This record gives sequence, C-alpha cells and structure tokens, in this order.
Amino acid sequence: MTTDTLLAIKVDVDTERGTRLGVPQLLELFAELGIRATFLFALGPDNTGRALRRVFRPGFFGKVVRTSVLSTYGIRTLLNGVLWPGPHIGRRHEALLRSVCDAGHEVGIHCYDHVRWQDNLARMSLPEVREEFGRAQREFQRIFGVPAATAGAAGWQADANSLEVYDEAGLDYASDARGSAAFYPRVAGRVFRTLQIPTTLPTLDELLGRPEFPEAELVDHYLSQLQIGQINVLTAHAEIEGMSKRALCADFLRRAVHSGVRFVRLDEIAQVLRASAAVQSCDLVQGTVDGRSGTLAVQQCDAAVDSFSATGHASQA
Repeated sequence: MTTDTLLAIKVDVDTERGTRLGVPQLLELFAELGIRATFLFALGPDNTGRALRRVFRPGFFGKVVRTSVLSTYGIRTLLNGVLWPGPHIGRRHEALLRSVCDAGHEVGIHCYDHVRWQDNLARMSLPEVREEFGRAQREFQRIFGVPAATAGAAGWQADANSLEVYDEAGLDYASDARGSAAFYPRVAGRVFRTLQIPTTLPTLDELLGRPEFPEAELVDHYLSQLQIGQINVLTAHAEIEGMSKRALCADFLRRAVHSGVRFVRLDEIAQVLRASAAVQSCDLVQGTVDGRSGTLAVQQCDAAVDSFSATGHASQA
C-alpha cells in the first residue's frame, strides 16, 4: 500500500452504553495512532429494546446469533425503552461528546432516537421527518454550541423526505448510503443538493460469525479491500469496534498505519469534493447488503454496480 490509500473512519454511536464505554476506548486508540475520525451520535433516548421486534425481519435472527448481540450490547441496553425509559444520551453524556470534538475529531448527527428513525422513516411524513431530525439538531446545537454540519442516518435509512430535510438544514454533506463513490443523490428524478459520501466497505458486524470470513483472517480481508486512489469509507460502531472487538479493530488500524494508509476525516473529503465539478448524481434506492437484514439506502449509478456485498458488491431490492 502507498500513501495514495485514503481511509475515513466513520464511527456510529448508537446507544448509551456505546457512548459511555465504547467512545472513550476509541478515543484512546485513535490518539495512540494519530488517527482523526468522524463520530456520529445518537443524541436522544436510547430505546434499543424496541428494536427486538425486528426478529421477524429476514436475516435478523441470524445476525443476532452471529454477532453475539447480548454480550455486545448488554442486557440493560436491550431492555431500554421496554421495561424502563431509555436514558437520554445527549443530556447524560454531553461532556463526553464535547471531548470528542476537543480531541480533533469531527462530530455530527446520527439520529435523535435510533430505533424510531431506523424502523419508521419509510412511514414518516415530511413534517414528521423534519421534526425528528429537528430534535437531533437542537440537541446537537445545545451540546456543541454550533449547528451540525453533517449527518449519517441510523441504519442507513434515507429517502426523499430525509434528503429534503438535509437540504433545508444546509448540511455540508451526509453519509447515509452504501456505495462506491461520492455522489449527489437522486430520487424519482429529483437531485438533492447535499453531497453523499457513502460507506464503501462492509461493516464488521456484517462479516462476524460467517464461515467464509474467519475472524482470524478479517484484518487481512479488510486490508485487501482498500482501494488505492479511491476514497475508502469504513463505518465502525462504538459498541463493537470500541468494545467487544476493540482488539481486532486495533490490530487492523495498526497494520493499516504501518502499511502507509492515510486516515482522513469525512469533512476533509467533502471540502475537496464540493469544490469539484466531477461528482456525478446517482439514484439513491432501497437495496440490500450482504450480511445485513432489511433494506437500506444504496447508491445506484448508471454505469456502476448498484450495491455491494462483503466482497464489494450488492443488489437492488
């Protein structure tokens, strides 16, 4: 590998436990290696327990088994919003969230209520989406003192309504989709103004526990997937890479640094791309990703493969 290999780490922080325990461990690891990343936070109540209704979604139960959900999230988190009210992440951990920004990392919005956005966006009206995202905006402004400049949707759930709300918010860019290159999203013929920088690599939870991807070989697999001369974007999760699989994450990052991979923040990429006339518009469609249950936002370009799997390909739903 050479210094032409660029990698952006986007950390999705989904839960109160991931915020409290996973984020500090990732901050320590990133500081050790001199890596700056992009952290996207769930800012409202942690209602993770309500996600258990996804058990009827094809592939969900298999993922629960493969990724050891109970040990990853803990019984308390899996009951949040079910047996007791979900803890409010932003109010409980505002000092910790500010410390991420103070450490030189980019911060942005993941969501207000992760389960509500991931499970209900497709059924929300535009006013409902506007209000839900507005809650996250107001909490972000309260914590950081400035408006959010970026967002990356919970569960990669995005549609015309959420894209319109992003345009109204004047975000610098967003990272909602899975795909291969930055693009301006198009839905039903309408092109939206907010640049999308998609996740290009499979996530760790999409590979864990699968016989074709032995855990002992995952670091080599990830290193082999990095594309020279292109923008590689890896979404990590505070609850996984920051906790249960921190050692594996650390091994990958250390080997990547040793191999000459250059780490960049997503906003640094966006600044260059927004000034470029070369970024194309592509359809944002509902597609599937190998190893993940349900449908999510996938980039579909006229002359490109439209989604990806664990080896870099996906399919439209």
